[in-house]
Amino acid sequence: MERDGVERLLNAARADSRRLRHALALLCDGQWWTLADLIRATATARRTIETLLHELPLERTADRFRVPLSHAPGYQDLFAVAPPPEDPVAHMVPHYSHALERLTGLVAAAPRARHVLDHVSATPETALRRALLLGARFWLPGTRLLCVGDHDLTSLAVKLVHPETDVTVVDIDERILAYIDDQDLGVRTRWADLRLGLPASARDHDLALTDPPYTPEGTSLFVARAVEGLTDDGRVLLAYGASERTPMLAFKVQQALSELNLAYEAIYPDFNRYFGAEAIGSAADLYILRPTTKTRPAVTSRLSRLATAIYTQGPQAIESAQTALSARRTPRPADHTAPEPAGEVPGLPPDFVPDLLVGDWPKDLRPPRVKLSTWLAKPYAAAVDRVAVAVPPGLEAALPRLLLATRAAHVRVLGTALPPLPDVLSAVYKASADAGSLDAIRLPQPDGDAPSVLRRILDNGHAKLANTWREGLIAVARAKGTTLTKNEARALISEAAPWSDGLTPLEAPLHRLAALPEAVSATVAALSTTI
Repeated sequence: MERDGVERLLNAARADSRRLRHALALLCDGQWWTLADLIRATATARRTIETLLHELPLERTADRFRVPLSHAPGYQDLFAVAPPPEDPVAHMVPHYSHALERLTGLVAAAPRARHVLDHVSATPETALRRALLLGARFWLPGTRLLCVGDHDLTSLAVKLVHPETDVTVVDIDERILAYIDDQDLGVRTRWADLRLGLPASARDHDLALTDPPYTPEGTSLFVARAVEGLTDDGRVLLAYGASERTPMLAFKVQQALSELNLAYEAIYPDFNRYFGAEAIGSAADLYILRPTTKTRPAVTSRLSRLATAIYTQGPQAIESAQTALSARRTPRPADHTAPEPAGEVPGLPPDFVPDLLVGDWPKDLRPPRVKLSTWLAKPYAAAVDRVAVAVPPGLEAALPRLLLATRAAHVRVLGTALPPLPDVLSAVYKASADAGSLDAIRLPQPDGDAPSVLRRILDNGHAKLANTWREGLIAVARAKGTTLTKNEARALISEAAPWSDGLTPLEAPLHRLAALPEAVSATVAALSTTI
C-alpha cells in the first residue's frame, strides 16, 4: 500500500509524530503548499518534511504540491487530532490588522539579510505577536525596552502597538539602524558590536528582547549583554530554536544559558516563525528569563572570556579557524642574532614606533597594550602620540569608533578588510590606506566656528555628544563677546538634532554622524538670533 511508508515514519517517530501528522493533515486538506510554507506552518525541520513528502503520492503545479483529493481519505485516520501548542496571543492578532499591514510593508522594504550576521527575517506576524505578548505580560506605558539586535523590526512593532513604551535598539548593522530611524516612530538607536561591549546609554532597562545567533557562544553573549542592559528586576525575552533532529545542539545552548544563573519563567514553543531557517523548521521558541542574585557575577565571568567567533557563517563563524587578531612578524634570517631595535613592532614600518598597542598583539612586545573593548569603553588614562590598532576579521565595522576613541596624533590600523572611513572623519584625520593597513594622521584644529564645534565633538568620543556640543556653542558665543546659557544651547541642539540626547560619538550610528556637520552648522548659524 502507498501509505505503508507513511505509517513506518509515524511509528518510528512515536510520541514525536505530531509534527508529521500535522503536516499530513495540511497536505490532505486541498490546499497547495510550497516547501517553505509547509515547513513554517508545522515548525518542522526541512529534512523531516522531505522524508514525509518522499512517501506521499503528490500532485504538483510549479513549486506547489498537495496530496490529491482522491487519495486524502485514505490518510484521515493518521491526521493529528490535537492542536499545536497554544499561542497565548493568537486571539488578539485580528484586532491589530492595521499594525500587521504596516509591519508587512516595513518587513518587505527592510534591508536584506546579511548571512555573515546570521540574519533570518521573522515574519511580520511574529514581530506583532512579540509586541502583543509583551503588552499582555507586562505593563508597557513608560517601560524601557532594549532590543539587543533588531533585524526583525520588533522595536517598530512595539511602537505601533504600544507607543508609550520607551524603546532602544542596539545593533551592529548600520542599515538596520538607519531604516528604523527613517520610520520616525520614536525608537532610539545605538551602534554596538556586542563582542566589544554594550553602549553606556543602553543600560537600566526594564525589559530586553533578543533573537541572537543560534550558537552557544552567540546566544550566551547576546543574553549576557541583555542582562547588562537591565535593571536588577528586569526580564530577558529570548528567541531560540533548534531542529527536533538535533537535541544536542539545543542542549549546548541551554547549557551556556544555565551558566548565567537565570530563572526560566516561561517557554512558548514554536512562537517565532521565519522566512528561511528551514533546517530548524523556520521556527523558534520564546523564552522569558529572569536574572537572579547570582546572574550578574556569572555575566561578568562570561564576558571576561569573550570570543569573537559567535556566528554560524562568515569570517567569525564558530566553524571557521580561530584566527587570532595579531600582527604577523616579518621573517628574519635564520642566522640573524642581533636583537630587534628597541620599540620595533612587527607588522609596522620601522619609522612608526607606537606608544600603545590596541587589540591582540604578540605578548613579548614592549609597548603597553589595551583590549579593543577597553579602548572603546573609556578614555585611555595616559596621553599617547602614536597608537597601533589591530582589527580582526569580522570586527571591521568598529574602525570609525576605534579612531574616534583617541586624540593621538598618529594612528596606524592593521586589518585584512578595512572599510573606507566615513566622510565625517575627514574633519579629524588625513587618512591613507594600503593593503592591510590604514594610516590616520590627526589634522590641526580648524578655523571657523562650525568646524571648531564639530571637531570638539569628534575629539571627545567617549563624552555625551550633546554636552560637548553645548559647551562648544557657549565657547563660540563667549568668543564673540556675548553670553549663551546652557538652556539656550540645549534648545538649539534639540531643534537641530533631537536624536542627540544621551548619545556619544562612539555609540552613534554612522547616519547620525554623517548628519552632524549640517546640524552643527545650523546651531552656529542660529546663534545670531539667540544672543
